[in-house]
Amino acid sequence: MVKFSKELEAQLIPEWSDAFVKYRELKKQIKKIKLSRLPKQPQDMMGGNFGLSIFDPVRFLAKKICDKFRNPGNEADIIQVRSKSMEEGAEEDQVYQTELSQLFSQEDEVRIFFEKLDEELNEVNQFYKKKESDIVERAEILNKQLEILLELKQVLNHRIRKNSPSSPSLGNSPFSWSSPIRPSNYSESSIELVESPTDDQASETEEVIIPLERHNVDFAKSAGARPTKTKKLAGKPYNKMSMKIDIPAATPTRTIVAFTSLLWEDLVKNPKKEVGGFGESINRKKVQCAEKMIRGAFVELYRGLGLLKTYSSLNMVAFTKILKKFDKVSNQHASANYLQAVKASHFISSNKVVRVMDEVESIFIKHFANNDRKRAMKFLRPQQQKASHMVTFFVGLFTGCFVSLFTVYAILVHLSGIFSSGTEVDYMEIVYPICSMFALLSLHLFMYGCNLFMWKSKRINYNFIFEFSPNTALTYRDAFLICTTFMTIVVGAMVVHLLLRVSGLSPSQADAIPGILLLCFLALLICPLDIFYRPTRYCFIRVIRNIVCSPFYKVILVDFFMADQLTSQIPLLRQMESTACYFLAGTFRTHHYETCRSGRLFKELAYVISFLPYYWRAMQCARRWFDESDVVHLANMGKYVSAMVAAGARLTYHRQHDHLWLAIFLLTSVVATVYQCYWDFVMDWGLFNQNSKNLWLRDGIILKNKSIYYISIALNAVLRLAWLESVLPFKIDKVVDGHLVEFFLASLEVIRRGHWNFYRLENEHVNNVGKYRAVKEVPLPFHEMDSDG
Repeated sequence: MVKFSKELEAQLIPEWSDAFVKYRELKKQIKKIKLSRLPKQPQDMMGGNFGLSIFDPVRFLAKKICDKFRNPGNEADIIQVRSKSMEEGAEEDQVYQTELSQLFSQEDEVRIFFEKLDEELNEVNQFYKKKESDIVERAEILNKQLEILLELKQVLNHRIRKNSPSSPSLGNSPFSWSSPIRPSNYSESSIELVESPTDDQASETEEVIIPLERHNVDFAKSAGARPTKTKKLAGKPYNKMSMKIDIPAATPTRTIVAFTSLLWEDLVKNPKKEVGGFGESINRKKVQCAEKMIRGAFVELYRGLGLLKTYSSLNMVAFTKILKKFDKVSNQHASANYLQAVKASHFISSNKVVRVMDEVESIFIKHFANNDRKRAMKFLRPQQQKASHMVTFFVGLFTGCFVSLFTVYAILVHLSGIFSSGTEVDYMEIVYPICSMFALLSLHLFMYGCNLFMWKSKRINYNFIFEFSPNTALTYRDAFLICTTFMTIVVGAMVVHLLLRVSGLSPSQADAIPGILLLCFLALLICPLDIFYRPTRYCFIRVIRNIVCSPFYKVILVDFFMADQLTSQIPLLRQMESTACYFLAGTFRTHHYETCRSGRLFKELAYVISFLPYYWRAMQCARRWFDESDVVHLANMGKYVSAMVAAGARLTYHRQHDHLWLAIFLLTSVVATVYQCYWDFVMDWGLFNQNSKNLWLRDGIILKNKSIYYISIALNAVLRLAWLESVLPFKIDKVVDGHLVEFFLASLEVIRRGHWNFYRLENEHVNNVGKYRAVKEVPLPFHEMDSDG
């Protein structure tokens, strides 16, 4: 049977862990009460101990009987819980305080226990009240947003029917319900409804304004505008509506439009807009976007309500368990009064959360799911993936197959003597690029699986941080399955390729096998069929698209996290360049590899490929600075610019080998390494906090052994210095040995990145815990100009 303390730790909300009842501390205090109540051993006048007496059980029983006679009648009156109103500003909080009877008044441990219990109850109540008030206020704002949206949809439906009777209606939700809700960041675009010089368009504007004025949307006067023929609203003329619609900058088109509009308003300052000319009107596309934003906000609201309900129930069970333990130790039924006070406290007695949850369900079913409850529940209550034993079985199966095939491959290489017959150059130029690509990718997947396992075991909510859907997100078993499957197929293809080469088949035909293998994996990546983790594959493609198109897409955490992974996979990208050259230029048939190795275009592309991951990451930092106006992002961009300079100096030094470029390479690499190490330790990991209670670490650490953090700092710094291999005096002449060293160094960088990933996400989780951030705040579309300042 699992102890309740472990069960509580497994079910509590990780971001709210500090706000839950300190069950373990209260349990330790009960143990102290138990020890203080044990019968003491008799001692002589000199303090000697002569063991237990046969009359000790009789004395203990007599004491219990006396206690019963001292407290006849109702044993629930042994303790009394008083509720007091404590004024804090304009609000009043109920504070609970326990008063002990004469039976417990002389016991210090009991008094300390109830003082701690009162403190925990008051903290739970205050936390629940704060979160409940925040979430109820959010619900009221969402209801108002939904009312405005419905009014706009009704007006646009009327306009569409009047202009084109065959046009589809906006009454139903216009979105594809098969894709999960992905919250995204939004950029602000001011959408103004202005008067039109024609009576028909002015009446249409009035149709929009009248319902919005019911929701207290203000209208600003424009002195330079011409008077209209329409009537006054609320005793004042209207010329422009002071309302903004925040639309998501989720595509390059919207980003460019938002940027050019900003320049147009700030630099050019179009006078036509100021005098009431034609402005950008609210159309169907903007209303659809607003509906999607409100829908996502309702999903997050419902999730927050569910978390608050879980918080209430778990704390109630914890109070019940701990009071039962106290009754068992004290041999009294003293907890009845206290349990009544707990049940009467706000976090149990309040029914606002349940009521709002029912309202959100009905609203979502009616307005966002076409009255289909089953469809609505898929969004409001996504099912968590269950651990499959079949996945574990296949991981073990493919691991065994990989080890067996690799053993067979090693034996065939030895028997065929391919590395001693003078043909190893041709063989390595074909096999090494593709095999190293898949090996590095599989190693990265393996490290990611290890990260997932550690994050799950340490209760780091990575799905919430990455904004992954819980019903499609990868588990560590899935990551290990993909990794072992990749490597089994790759080694199997290597065995087949080697057998065909030694069997006398034409080299050009046998050497096509690695290319066919690569094409098969690319086809599987874009396969539209719902097989082999399609949501994960499409999510990967979408994130890569966002990275490649930086800075035109809004940057979220998963985007720059994946871009950081690409900076550690530059050797893989270089192998992709080599593979593309060999197969597109046909050198795998002619075996004239100098075309790719010494060609001018190939050398120039090497610079581009080495720069690209750092460039993408720098553009993401620039976009975040543009959106958030935080100078830290510019400093982060400087780190990637220094890495680009160091990568260029290294490539140039490898080709010229003179003292000038050696000095430039050393200088730029040292600067980039120091810059990167500082950012890793201080900014990404949050370490080296001088005011921390943990020496040179941070206050919130998840790993219990602090020495692991110091070892990780040293290991990350050492692995950052792998570039020193380029200036070491020893030379490698053999092609095979050179490729092995290159692959070994690339593998070390992948391992360093996987090691970095754990602490990077741990720091993000600690920040969320420190701010009790367990629900994403989705921006809302409708805002008043005055309220936004």
